[in-house]
Amino acid sequence: MKRGTCLLAGGLFVLGGAGCATVPSGGQVVTGRPAERAERVDDPYVRLIPVKPRPEWGPAQIVSGFLAASASFDDNHHVAKTYLSPQTSWNPGLRPFVTVLSSRVIAPQVVKTAGDQATVRVSGDELGTITSDGQYTASPKRLDTTFQLAKTQQGVWRITGMPGDDKGGLLLSKDDVERAMRTVNLFFFAPDQQTLVPNGIFLPVVNRQTLPTQLVQALLAGPTSWLNGAVRTAFPPRTRLRHGVHIEKDVATVDLSGEAHAGNIERMSAQLSWTMRQLSEIKRWRLQIDGETVIAQDMEATQPVHAWEGNSPDGQVPHGETHQNAYVVGPSGYLGTLQGDRAQPIVTGSGGRLSRPSIAPDYQEFAGLSATARQVYVAAPVTGAPAPRVLLTAQNGAHFTAPSWSNDGTLWVVETRRDESWLWVRPRGRPAVRAAHWGLGGREVLAFRVARDGVRAAVIARIDGRPQVQLGRIAHAPDGSLDVGSFLPVSSELQDAVDLAWRDYNTLAVLGRAKRDSQTLPFLMPISGSAITSLGVGSLGEPRTIAAAPGAPILIGTRSSGRDQVCRQRAPSNSYSPWICPTAAKDPSYPR
Repeated sequence: MKRGTCLLAGGLFVLGGAGCATVPSGGQVVTGRPAERAERVDDPYVRLIPVKPRPEWGPAQIVSGFLAASASFDDNHHVAKTYLSPQTSWNPGLRPFVTVLSSRVIAPQVVKTAGDQATVRVSGDELGTITSDGQYTASPKRLDTTFQLAKTQQGVWRITGMPGDDKGGLLLSKDDVERAMRTVNLFFFAPDQQTLVPNGIFLPVVNRQTLPTQLVQALLAGPTSWLNGAVRTAFPPRTRLRHGVHIEKDVATVDLSGEAHAGNIERMSAQLSWTMRQLSEIKRWRLQIDGETVIAQDMEATQPVHAWEGNSPDGQVPHGETHQNAYVVGPSGYLGTLQGDRAQPIVTGSGGRLSRPSIAPDYQEFAGLSATARQVYVAAPVTGAPAPRVLLTAQNGAHFTAPSWSNDGTLWVVETRRDESWLWVRPRGRPAVRAAHWGLGGREVLAFRVARDGVRAAVIARIDGRPQVQLGRIAHAPDGSLDVGSFLPVSSELQDAVDLAWRDYNTLAVLGRAKRDSQTLPFLMPISGSAITSLGVGSLGEPRTIAAAPGAPILIGTRSSGRDQVCRQRAPSNSYSPWICPTAAKDPSYPR
């Protein structure tokens, strides 16, 4: 149904509903929104109807019209190509390199004319780029580039030279991207070959019918450059889609080429199920290789897209538990569990020295910091009365961030001081060592949290004097060394962040200040770069620490009137529920 029509400078009609891909005003898009917790990626989207050039248009109008028309991916940018001279080579295809601008360039300037030749300057504020593999990277800067034009034998102006001799790039506004592209997740395996890792990309959408095929083709193409080397795929090299994904009623058929016979059926199925569950019209699917249906172990010929929960990026709750235990530091410095409104001691041998406790996912060990954060303690088991021992002591002028665990029992902690940091890694049963390659060595780091998939890490690092939330990836080299780097900003909406935690595989819970705020508050921050949302209402005193886990209430460690308190929302399922602070304790945490 036609909901609105408008003609933009140079010519572009807009039809349809609302777009749902989001380009952050500053930041790194690394993953899409999980289908279970947000709108579907195939919701109605705006279709751009480009307008062909008119004979009377001058050079500036031609460039403006070309930029508008290039935002339409229909028919391989057929209309946009009519703005070019026959000799001009430009073929973006369906996976182009995109330079994203904050707004559309509506007034290109003619800076030079000489007979039938003209030069048109285009200026704007660049937000970032989307590479041909769909990876968005923030690169805020001023864009100033030129187009070359000439008159044809018919006396009309056409483009003869593109900026930077780019043969396939696009200059799109933020609004163009949000209309014409979608943020989607592709899923690949962590090194353990069990846990899936989301890899978010921007995918151009031509029409709803081709979206399932585009999504599977993108999965078969492999991870983006950002995650390449840190994740694995179960699809053998050169595996391709033999035909477009066919959907009959709510059952999709994915027919792979013969190369897939060499792959692991269960793992390939897990990747496909998690990737296709983002499409609302697919409820079940079947896997074929060379036209013949193959069946994964313990599955039927068709399988539900919500199967393979054992490969969830958020991991599994150990010991069959249906909830997450919360841990705190009690008033006298003991490690305790949060039971109702009270802290129940479970470790009393820390002598009042413990802060920032972190419990291993298997509950076999815990770590924490000294009151000054200059020493890292570890102890095992969690229950009983173990005497914590000192694992690490910081250099002069340095301190440690709160410890973090990965699923395999590896302990991670950052030693930091002004303009300098080191990442310490201690696999269980082995001594702690510094990571061989650490991408924030020249930065002060305020927080470091490994995702439950063990491949991604969220940090708060001081950039240009301000604490900023960033996301990096953990790659394991063949020799066993670690490369922890490629850190990129998540969002520019939050400033002066003080602590963070992973709420789920796509969302961070962060303490910080939005630009409009004068005090530190809790927020949910999608790592897709979407808008942050505030949590709860009411006074929180001076929030210092935050804890989060999938399906569990968010907890805030705060200080009010000289007393440490742990706060939770009265109704955790309601984001706007008021905060209550009934527990005399500090530094809440969930296992990991």
